[in-house]
Amino acid sequence: MTENEKRLAGELYDPMDGEIMTLQTAGLRAMEEYNRTRSDEAKRRQELLREMLGGVGEDCCIEPPFHANWGGKNLFFGSHVYANFNLSAVDDVAIYVGDYVMFGPNVTLITANHPIEPETRKKGLQYAKPITIGENAWIGAGAMILPGVTIGENAVVGTGSIVTKDIPAGVVAVGNPCRVIREAE
Repeated sequence: MTENEKRLAGELYDPMDGEIMTLQTAGLRAMEEYNRTRSDEAKRRQELLREMLGGVGEDCCIEPPFHANWGGKNLFFGSHVYANFNLSAVDDVAIYVGDYVMFGPNVTLITANHPIEPETRKKGLQYAKPITIGENAWIGAGAMILPGVTIGENAVVGTGSIVTKDIPAGVVAVGNPCRVIREAE
């Protein structure tokens, strides 16, 4: 099994592998160009979103700057998604975002992680797990979504929260670690 196949299977892999580095670097050019666009270049931004993201629906907006270590190649947006300034996606594997999702500024989506066991970590290996964000969720400013997390539809994640576990649909969740505090009304 290649290192890239291991990455996609959720197994430990070497992120410095030549094939992985080549694939990762190829996705960065459109993102870099996107971040150089001006505010009056909405049409060009839409073209670049379609080029750089793994999939994108209608009427989506990411306010520059946008950062993704695969250039957004593993980021899949539904329609009417809005991401405020400084969305960061460690998109080593898929990040699925439903329709009408909103991201506050400085949100970080992290699919990759490193082993806890010191000797394995010393080898430079890591693993990645996908993230799923359901339709009409709102992710507050500065929130961090960790590997393997699913956030249900209509959920609200409060500002500054660190989401380490799944958040069910239709709730408000806040804190570090993020926990449900009430139903969304």
